[in-house]
Amino acid sequence: IHNWLCVIVKIKSDLLICFLIFLSPAAERLRNILGEDDGTPTPTIFTEMDTLQHEGGELEWKESARWVKFEEKVEEGGERWSKPHVSTLTLHSLFELRTCLQTGSILLDLEGYSLPQIVDEIVDRQIADGLIPPDLKEKISFVLLRKHRHQTKKPIHRSLADIGKSSNAVHCSFTDPAQSRSMNDISDTPSTDQLKNKFMKKIPRDAEASNVLIGEVDFLDKPFVSFVRLAQATTLGGLTEVPVPTRFLFILLGPHGKTKSYNEIGRAIATLMVDDLFSDVAYKARDRDDLIAGVDEFLDEVIVLPPGEWDPKIRIEPPKKVPSSVLNLNELGQMNGSAGGAAGGEDEDLPAPHELGEELKFTGRVGGGLWLDIKRKIPWYCSDIYDGFHIQSISAVLFIYLGCITNAITFGGLLGDATDNYQGVMESFLGTALAGTVFCLFGGQPLIILSSTGPILIFEKLLYEFSKSNNIDYMELRLWIGLHSCLQCFLLVVSDASYIIKYMTRFTEEGFSSLISFIFISDAIKKMVAFKYYPINRGFKPDYITAYKCECIAPDQGEFSPRFDSEMLDTYGPTSSSTFNLTDLDWSQLSKKECVKYGGTLVGNSCKYVPDLALMSFILFFGTYSMTVSLKKFKFSRYFPTKLRSLISDFAIIISILVFCGLDCLLELDTPKLHVPTEIKPTRPDRGWLVMPFGKNPWWWYLASFVPALLVTILIFMDQQISAVIVNRKENKLKKGCGYHLDLFWVGILMAVCSFMGLPWYVAATVISIAHIDSLKMESESSAPGEQPQFLGVREQRFTGTLVFVLTGLSVFLAPVLQYIPMPVLYGVFLYMGVASLSGIQFWERIKLYLMPAKHQPDFSFLRHVPLRRVHLFTLVQIVCLAVLWILKSTFLAIIFPVMILGLMVVRKLLDLMFSQHDLAWLDDILPDKDKKKKEDEKKKIKEKKATLWLIADLRFSQEVFQSSIQAPDLLTQLSVLHM
Repeated sequence: IHNWLCVIVKIKSDLLICFLIFLSPAAERLRNILGEDDGTPTPTIFTEMDTLQHEGGELEWKESARWVKFEEKVEEGGERWSKPHVSTLTLHSLFELRTCLQTGSILLDLEGYSLPQIVDEIVDRQIADGLIPPDLKEKISFVLLRKHRHQTKKPIHRSLADIGKSSNAVHCSFTDPAQSRSMNDISDTPSTDQLKNKFMKKIPRDAEASNVLIGEVDFLDKPFVSFVRLAQATTLGGLTEVPVPTRFLFILLGPHGKTKSYNEIGRAIATLMVDDLFSDVAYKARDRDDLIAGVDEFLDEVIVLPPGEWDPKIRIEPPKKVPSSVLNLNELGQMNGSAGGAAGGEDEDLPAPHELGEELKFTGRVGGGLWLDIKRKIPWYCSDIYDGFHIQSISAVLFIYLGCITNAITFGGLLGDATDNYQGVMESFLGTALAGTVFCLFGGQPLIILSSTGPILIFEKLLYEFSKSNNIDYMELRLWIGLHSCLQCFLLVVSDASYIIKYMTRFTEEGFSSLISFIFISDAIKKMVAFKYYPINRGFKPDYITAYKCECIAPDQGEFSPRFDSEMLDTYGPTSSSTFNLTDLDWSQLSKKECVKYGGTLVGNSCKYVPDLALMSFILFFGTYSMTVSLKKFKFSRYFPTKLRSLISDFAIIISILVFCGLDCLLELDTPKLHVPTEIKPTRPDRGWLVMPFGKNPWWWYLASFVPALLVTILIFMDQQISAVIVNRKENKLKKGCGYHLDLFWVGILMAVCSFMGLPWYVAATVISIAHIDSLKMESESSAPGEQPQFLGVREQRFTGTLVFVLTGLSVFLAPVLQYIPMPVLYGVFLYMGVASLSGIQFWERIKLYLMPAKHQPDFSFLRHVPLRRVHLFTLVQIVCLAVLWILKSTFLAIIFPVMILGLMVVRKLLDLMFSQHDLAWLDDILPDKDKKKKEDEKKKIKEKKATLWLIADLRFSQEVFQSSIQAPDLLTQLSVLHM
């Protein structure tokens, strides 16, 4: 039995050894180090490398390079910093650094508060470890306490001939070692040059410094290496270029002849210190082996470029988007081939699942979702007000205001034509102001902008024609439809019906948002092409200009007898009769308007000629769009300081509008201008501001209106909630939560209010809402040199939306100013809003793949995992769906448009039969009914992980038993029985 037990234990021990081969020792050690989370974030590290130089007969440390995220080095001329670039290290330097950490002295959590004290501790440790003889203490201290000259401070005695020279070979003479501490700058307080250094703007406030000192001396026969981590970050006078407290020091002094090698080792440790993973290890390391494990993990991630195929002198530009190199514990195991990575199978590379958040969870209680929305939004209400007081809000207000009034005027004019002026521009203005203000003040997501939409316009037109043909009062019937729709919205709110939005994946969202964007783009172009008053004069021939003429011919006296009015009295003086004597007029001197007014006839081949303003209008149209796009990208330009570039980018739309309005005024051409009502009164004189619910239609119409109200409710629900989902996307990094049920609640109330006042109905406008978010995006102010500003989120508040709609209501009083804005300029803004809303839509990017050869296609993640033909097939399905929606909205079937949006969800469900779940995970989001399977897979993985951990524990136990059996054979039997 004893022999058999020994064999079993030996087999288990061998299995343990084989299993641990797959797990990197460095990864295992880092798991233990990084797993000890103390809750405090790792500070950003600023690293400075100084090299020992001989300048003007004196030894000094000269700054040669610095790192915040990317490397900047002092150019050979010594007068300027290089452009930030990615550090390219030699593999040999990393191995030499590893050797230095193995053989040098490591001082962790050293209590040091001044540079002389720290230097003494370092040298004493080297002597204690037997690394240097005691007689070198004064010499090393003398070198380490020399002055530090930074790039911002140039020596006065330096001549032009000295520029570009570098003297790394330093021969030290020590005439008086007792004066070794008299030639340094070891004051405890930062100098004036440090405090005034503008580079501090690029460094986060909580940053700490890592100083790398590299030099050659003639009194050492082997390298002097020391790595120090201070217990507390301490400001060490002029040691660092900026007044940042020092936490780490790396010192490398060595004999002559290896200048390049020493510099490369210094660059290697400096690069490691700004690496997210290694810096985390450096803060939490407990001994030398932990640091070496961090270097080994860095080496595992290093990518080697063959020198024959790449020039090492080339400086690699920093990438536009830098992925974080911080790996979690599971990733560390997977990167090193642990069993956890293999257990994932095919699904380990799948993207993150589509999550809409807890706001759309079904509560199962009456009004439960609405109550949770209110509880979620109340704590943020005060901040929603004062967060809007920022200069960026001014640009957002002016931009969205111009978009809203343009949309209100355009929609109001079309609505007036469709309803015989029962609703017109004035009703559109007041309705937009009322609905938008109330929603922004009390809605769940104040970043959403309410507006009227095309399907609502079509419904209003069909409803008016139906009422007119059946002798039904249009306004009263519309009121009851609005009341029923309001009631239906309430039922959807209290029943948590917004839950079904979870079934709208990216396929539905992108189809809907693309359709709305294309509508904006096509409407803007249509309005520019359809010139009614200023057509392009294709038949005009300049060579025959002498033959063109137009004359006003007087009518017969009996044919026209104009009424004597005050205008004629002022023009032609008093007459004795009630009719005007047409023979007294000089018809040849009358203008075109006067000729038509007094009944004259225009005769001639140039009478229909009007100024050719089409070209000028297109210049204003495309000029506004092009300048806006260019100025929006100006933030990433090379010109002007960062703040000025950001300011120009934020006010890009306003600058473009002002420039082209000024151009229009300068040329004094009669381009079509914005027309705003000047009096607050209904467009139709025979209606008031309040619609009575009874008296004009039979009573049964009050109940029958429930049916058309159902179509309106579906339209409102789909339009509102899809727009809300797009606004609340995870990519926008909204932090204050959303309120789908609260939004729908207020939209329902506003439906009833607008119906009573005879105002248009309003719902979330997708394109304008996206433009609102885009104008409020925030980026990091402090970024490392060469690093693109990081997107931080959106300035979430209620101020901008509320002010936009208040200004919309006050636009009646701003008519004298607004009348100078050319309509082509506003159509250019519309075009920009439509095009800008397409950016970031994967559907649009996949459409462009049809026109690209494979070698020129961008490196999209889905192209790495899904065959191109499957990508094209998925895109083709979306194009067909979009074309069907476009056809429907352009015909009388537009009334069933909201039902077709629901049809997109059905089409998406059918795609499960055409595509594998792996392909859909990359091209679209997995539907919620897959959650159950996903949870089962997760439970299975957890069981496998527990089994693996048990196996490790079991094998380790067996190994201990096997080792114990050598010394105590009798104990082996007892332990084996216990184990069984």
